[in-house]
Amino acid sequence: MKPTPYPRTPPAEAAPTEQAPPSHGRRGLRAVAKVTLALISVVALAVTGYAYLTYHKTQGNLQTTDILSRPDNDVPPPPADDGAEDILLVGVDARTDMQGNPLPLSVLKALRTEQTEGVNTDTLIILRVPKNGGKPTAISIPRDTWVDVPKGGQAKINSVFGTAKRAEADQLRAQGKTDTAGIERDSDQAGRRALVQTIQEFTQIRIDHYAEVNLLGFYLITEALGGVDVCLNHATEDKDSGANFTAGVHTVSGGEALSFVRQRKNLPRGDLDRIVRQQVFLGSALHKVLTAGVLTNPGTLNSLTDALRKSLVLDPDFDLLQFAEKAKGLASGDVRFETIPVITINGRSPDGQSIVQVDPQAVRTYLNGVAGRSAGGGGASGGGAAAGAAPLARTSINGVSCVN
Repeated sequence: MKPTPYPRTPPAEAAPTEQAPPSHGRRGLRAVAKVTLALISVVALAVTGYAYLTYHKTQGNLQTTDILSRPDNDVPPPPADDGAEDILLVGVDARTDMQGNPLPLSVLKALRTEQTEGVNTDTLIILRVPKNGGKPTAISIPRDTWVDVPKGGQAKINSVFGTAKRAEADQLRAQGKTDTAGIERDSDQAGRRALVQTIQEFTQIRIDHYAEVNLLGFYLITEALGGVDVCLNHATEDKDSGANFTAGVHTVSGGEALSFVRQRKNLPRGDLDRIVRQQVFLGSALHKVLTAGVLTNPGTLNSLTDALRKSLVLDPDFDLLQFAEKAKGLASGDVRFETIPVITINGRSPDGQSIVQVDPQAVRTYLNGVAGRSAGGGGASGGGAAAGAAPLARTSINGVSCVN
């Protein structure tokens, strides 16, 4: 049975919280896990013989973006190949569908956002796959990381896409274009190019492939999977994200899954601890895709591929079957989750914004070490600087990793 086009029952509206930084607010989805969940779902389809035809059907119907191959004289050339295939995983909180049409207000309420303007990229993960077959590493970049931006100056990394998109949309309107959906699609391309340029200059890593999922995708994919098992060491509640869980194992999907991966309040290190939550969620989701009969259930497969078609954007050269062959570690669940080193999560920008402060050179050294370690070399030790991400989990219940 295919999923309904949109969430059916809007959850209760989240109440504001004084502890949430003003720059975070409630502007859109904070589900950093969503893109990787979409990607591992497709990879799992690709490496399962039963689902081979379903995979080809999915690949042929996905939206593509040519931002990595299209020449642009204003953009510096990408960094040199460093021996890894680097895939940028991006989650956008866009309030439009894949055709650029606005989502209905009822859908925005179900997804815990009623804002209709602006786009942030609150999901930024670089998946490094060594070309010699070494272990893949998924490296999270905190959304409030303060970086240099293409047009000069500095900004939070999650604002780069939206700023470039808005500038392009204004220019298109000034040229006399009035097709709203077309402007949305064209300006999205500008946002993607600016984001890739920013990340390449920040990390000095060449982005080989691009995968993006939209606001609606995470909701539909978790629903299609029938939920994902998560575990908490302690009961927790956060009105800002809508999280309200007892201790122990829970099977979450849709709005509950969003709340689990969005929770920031009452976590000691805010967004960094939330990244740990999201990484544990991804591991559990991958385990379910590969072991719970998902790929031998035609109804589930149809729902999953339908959700992916509604939510996933890839570069045209991203061959999922080839990728699955290269990334045996990802398909088996043997993937390392880490976070770039940071100086402090309590930094302040010159204009007073709450930011994550980093040392770009330390980030580049760390990423080079990850590539060396993944390929079998020494490399840097896991976790980067002292403020980097904590280990994923130290306890489990019934095989499900538990977090705070």
